[in-house]
Amino acid sequence: MMADHGSALVPAGGGPVRHVPVLLDPVLEALDPKPGERFVDGTFGAGGYSAAILDRGASVLGIDRDPTAIAGAKPLLGRYSRLSLHPGRFGDLRAIAAERGEAPLDGVVLDIGVSSMQIDDAERGFSFQKDGPLDMRMSRAGPSAADVVNRFKVGDLARILNFLGEERQAGRIARAIEARRAERPFERTLDLAGLVGKVIGRSHKDRIDPATRTFQALRIFVNDELGELVRALVAAEHVLKPGGRLVVVTFHSLEDRIVKRFLRDRSEAASGSRHLPDVQHKDVTFEARNKAVTGDEREIALNPRARSAKLRSAVRTALPPRRDAEATAFVDLPSLADLPPSGAA
Repeated sequence: MMADHGSALVPAGGGPVRHVPVLLDPVLEALDPKPGERFVDGTFGAGGYSAAILDRGASVLGIDRDPTAIAGAKPLLGRYSRLSLHPGRFGDLRAIAAERGEAPLDGVVLDIGVSSMQIDDAERGFSFQKDGPLDMRMSRAGPSAADVVNRFKVGDLARILNFLGEERQAGRIARAIEARRAERPFERTLDLAGLVGKVIGRSHKDRIDPATRTFQALRIFVNDELGELVRALVAAEHVLKPGGRLVVVTFHSLEDRIVKRFLRDRSEAASGSRHLPDVQHKDVTFEARNKAVTGDEREIALNPRARSAKLRSAVRTALPPRRDAEATAFVDLPSLADLPPSGAA
């Protein structure tokens, strides 16, 4: 579940390497930006999508909860007078767009997940490829992954790893974490990855590192990524004008399932029958495009992170937004608000 929002130049192996936005051509085709139109890039990153939209003559409001992304956008701000930025969560885009006077919008694009700049920075703690603090906070505020690992009860940990990471060995890993943290707390990424590797083991058939699902689950939980996605989809329904385009790129089955379910629900009107006479009519608020778009062989060769990417898009109808606040329901997971105090796990 690794996104690449960027188009920034970063040093690697003796020279700058361009971070290529995933599925850029299909994103532009679905958004179809035109001069004078207004868009929100809800996951700004290094501005890859935003720059491409701006090059088409439209204006962009970029939103990002990572202060590093906002600080790194100065070159783009100097280049484009039609670009503005707002630090915040894309789940709050309805309030942000209203506050900035941007609504109604011609398009919203969301690239869900963690950016390659965050992954590549060991000090952010998103990856176990290099050792770093067990952090994973996109906003650099609030409880960290270390707090979750060291303080949640074993049952809560197992539910987080099982649902958000789809980890079959969640119970064994959670119990091993509980036993080890009694000796000393987890503070570093490689420390946790090493323990997970010992619990699960690795066969020659494994295509991913044993710790991948655990790290994925912790990152999604720490940043409430699925909740943010739900809130952003509902917000887009409110801020898009008739004919406005919604484009979402996901990198994981849980994310894609939420987007698919939302668009299916919003593009189908409920109908009653003699067996179900009291079914309530639902307004069709989006016209969903039927098939998810994935990366072709050329793009995957250029950017391996495109391998798991899926793009879904829809066009806003003229009917008013639905009143229901949520787009989907989750299993009963613990909340960061329920995090036990230090030493109470």
